[in-house]
Amino acid sequence: MAESGKNKTKSSSPSSGFLNRSFTMHASMAESKVHLFLKNPPPLSHNRAAPLSKFHNSMDSVKGKVKKLRSLFESKPSSSSSTLPSPKESCPKPVLRLTKSIGSGFINPTIRLPGTEDRIVVYLTSLRGIRRTFEDCYAVKMIFRGFRLWVDERDISMDAAYKKELQNILKVKNVTLPQVFIKGKYIGGADVIKSMFEMGELAKILDDFPRRQPGFACNACGDVRFVPCGNCSGSRKVFGDDEGSLKRCFECNENGLIRCPGCCD
Repeated sequence: MAESGKNKTKSSSPSSGFLNRSFTMHASMAESKVHLFLKNPPPLSHNRAAPLSKFHNSMDSVKGKVKKLRSLFESKPSSSSSTLPSPKESCPKPVLRLTKSIGSGFINPTIRLPGTEDRIVVYLTSLRGIRRTFEDCYAVKMIFRGFRLWVDERDISMDAAYKKELQNILKVKNVTLPQVFIKGKYIGGADVIKSMFEMGELAKILDDFPRRQPGFACNACGDVRFVPCGNCSGSRKVFGDDEGSLKRCFECNENGLIRCPGCCD
């Protein structure tokens, strides 16, 4: 048994030595190839150098275009454009003129509404066609009703004559609503009334007006300021006894309405 083990060891030793020699030979060959590659690196192939040359050519063309554009913008202005102001010159700032206080001096005291020195007149509309206009009219109406004051509300949607009247007073064709007159003097629109109300100046102006009872409403019109015409019952037509035919009623407006005699006299 011992002899057989010795024979096995003797037979295995030549094979291991052969493997060690082959490994060292392969390692030495690999090291030699690395040294040769480092000493003499292979040149770049034509396919790899071509994209680099194209990239450099494109960059040169872009630089040339940039130089041309820069020369255009940096060129001296011609004689025709010499009269134009340069952008570096400071433009003249608008001069803001101070106006009188809203409480002491009205917006435009030269505009007056004759025959209304004892009341508050508001031109407005009750139509909801334009939401912003309706909301402004409603806000102004509620501000004055909060003071428990009677207001002469002139609804242009109920009577077109009020629109013509306002155009003649302001001397403009396109009027914005609402428009407020206090004691016959022109105040302004919704923005002016809101600012005066927030600053407390509106309450000072309205001290002279009498207050109504809380919850008071006109029994005839319900604070609408209009009632159906009593002559034609709102039909805008009356029967003529002389000619025996229907005629246009001239006591009412285009809607067959008249001013409320209970609260608008």
